[in-house]
Amino acid sequence: MSSLSVNHLLGIKYINKNDIELILDTAQNFKEVINRPIKKVPSLRDITVANLFFENSTRTKLSFELAQKRLSADTVNFAASSSSVKKGETLVDTVNNILAMKVDMVVMRHANPGAAVFLAKRVKSKIINAGDGAHEHPTQALLDAFSIREKLGTLKGKKIVIVGDILHSRVALSNIFCLQKMGAEVKVCGPQTLIPKHIESLGVKVELNLRKALEWCDVANMLRIQLERQDIKYFPSLREYSMLYGLNKELLDSLSKRILIMHPGPINRGVEITSDVADSDQSIILEQVENGVAVRMAVMFLLAGRIN
Repeated sequence: MSSLSVNHLLGIKYINKNDIELILDTAQNFKEVINRPIKKVPSLRDITVANLFFENSTRTKLSFELAQKRLSADTVNFAASSSSVKKGETLVDTVNNILAMKVDMVVMRHANPGAAVFLAKRVKSKIINAGDGAHEHPTQALLDAFSIREKLGTLKGKKIVIVGDILHSRVALSNIFCLQKMGAEVKVCGPQTLIPKHIESLGVKVELNLRKALEWCDVANMLRIQLERQDIKYFPSLREYSMLYGLNKELLDSLSKRILIMHPGPINRGVEITSDVADSDQSIILEQVENGVAVRMAVMFLLAGRIN
């Protein structure tokens, strides 16, 4: 199988195991490309990609832009904060205006869950979801899966714990879908108030004790506390959160085995993870960033193959 089963990347929920394996294998080839002296390939030379970010983003936006440049695509960048959206223009109107300029692919981040799915039904363009509210963030899950596979050889049978603000995290949901499709076991860990009520219906176990979770896992993915999405107080203070759910070097070194530490970024150093853990040899946070470019190159390359 050498092509995706879908025309868009709207969420991990909508793709299958073969799609994931194809993206990861293609990303492996692109990782070799971006480590060469000449990092560019002409794969998307006649493709125009619009980056529509209706929410602030630094890392994801930069990663997509770099991936597009490495593939020789033409890019259009659109920041909603300085756009007609502020004047009341609808999402469909905004995108249709951009598509009238003959854009082949749209990378979109939006605050509303389902925005990418809504758009895919209404416009003739390939849509890549770069994050929709607290729903999904598929390319982050794919780069996390790629990073684990690169370090451990496989995802099948591996134990991964996702720690922190599960309730507000699109990274957590996409990771759960992706890891399970690849045969990994997933647990979530965090304060009861930040664990969604019915998460066990996704086949995920809940562990409220951080040490127990870390002793169980092969990989710990430490999530950021998303204060900007929290409309009420879910725990007494950041200090108390970090005492119970923050990972420090002392705790890491006291475990009975070595585990991999991941973080989707940006890191709140001293809250969910201390600097000496983030910068330790067990951390693969910077590898995740590098792998993000290769994975996003793979996604755009494979979707471009479905442009008719």
